[in-house]
Amino acid sequence: MNEGYVKTVRGSVVEAVFENRLPEINNKVVAGEDKEMIFEVSSHVDSTTVKLIALTFTAGLARNDPIWDTGDHLMIPVGKQTLGNLYDVFGNNLVDPEKREDDTLRSIHQDPVSFSQRSSSDEIFLTGIKAIDVLAPLPKGEKAGLFGGAGVGKSVLITELINNTAKKSKGYSVFCGIGERSREAEELYREMRETGVIENAILIFAQMNEPPGARFRVGHAALTMSEYLRDVEKRDVLLLIDNIFRFIQAGSEVSGLMGKMPSRVGYQPTLSSELSELQERISSTKTNSITSIQAVYVPADDFTDPSATHIFSHLSASIILSRKKASEGLYPAIDPLNTTSKMLNKRIVGERHYNIAQEIKRNLAIYDELKDVIAMLGIEELSKENRDTVLRARKLQRFLTQPFFTTEQFTGMEGRFVELEDSLDGFERILNDEFEDYRESDLYMIGNVDEANERRNNNT
Repeated sequence: MNEGYVKTVRGSVVEAVFENRLPEINNKVVAGEDKEMIFEVSSHVDSTTVKLIALTFTAGLARNDPIWDTGDHLMIPVGKQTLGNLYDVFGNNLVDPEKREDDTLRSIHQDPVSFSQRSSSDEIFLTGIKAIDVLAPLPKGEKAGLFGGAGVGKSVLITELINNTAKKSKGYSVFCGIGERSREAEELYREMRETGVIENAILIFAQMNEPPGARFRVGHAALTMSEYLRDVEKRDVLLLIDNIFRFIQAGSEVSGLMGKMPSRVGYQPTLSSELSELQERISSTKTNSITSIQAVYVPADDFTDPSATHIFSHLSASIILSRKKASEGLYPAIDPLNTTSKMLNKRIVGERHYNIAQEIKRNLAIYDELKDVIAMLGIEELSKENRDTVLRARKLQRFLTQPFFTTEQFTGMEGRFVELEDSLDGFERILNDEFEDYRESDLYMIGNVDEANERRNNNT
């Protein structure tokens, strides 16, 4: 290996001198007695000096210590042998550390698929969640985002999507945890193992206690695994990322450490290009697709934050989670009026589906406008037409809730997977005032609308 020595150490940033041969950008560089410290070449300072960003902790590293350029990028295992396992950004198996996947290794840095190889379809990715399938259908082979502040249910929704898609389709799932809690990783792995979902899934994590370099690169590692399953194994892949904001945050930390001048609100000047580099690799080819669903933390619930606005531009569907809905106990806490999808189009979903979705939104919008009047004067002061609309909208709000499989142990309610046709049928019947005499609670936390009849009969 090409040997050099350490010139300076500033936390996660190390400058090293290589007098024989200068390492290339993104090369993996190692240091320490057991070569346990791992770095990536970030930039060239001069003809013999490089700046490295640490992917592991640098405690114990001193000036003039030897350092080695491996001559290669960071490599991770790919292929069928990785299914059912849990990895870190270096490709180490976290469940069985002794297990060595020596079959196929690939660099985490890959070029996106060329335009000539890409394809786009108008196929809908069904989730079994009423609020999503009816109001914001997810496009297969494209990107969708779950936006929300802290504690509104992004991770719960992501785990429910893993559960539903694994049971419904036989495709592969790759879950990428960027800068989230290690407790969540352990719980997710245990849950997936107990439900038998893990057999068709790969989990890869960089936790919030790891250096920013590791958190910044784990998304690329997950994409390399997904691309191999798509291109070589010829399977459709569901890529779930929790949380894409942490990728931007890690990039911002790396940028600060490298001494770059921050731009608006303290983010890195390269925010747009770094995000694009990652998102461009998520695409469909003529044979198979990668569908990506990404949780997006919104700092202080501010949707004008640069991180949120840059992510919006890459997505085909944006599902907005509302703190107000969560506080009212309406889960999933999806805001129907701000949630959008390019798939909600007459040409794609058909006239009936489109009209039902628009009618739901119309009723909820009128109710939203009248809330202040109701709070001041009471519902009795409204005209009969408005009063009917408000009562209908409140029933629609309750029917948009749904018990999840992944929260059964907390709520005591059995999860529901609702087919699209059943969801449309239920909303259509509520819009036609078939449930005018029912209580709102009869429609709360149910799957199919017929369950409201059972609940009503049990209560009488």
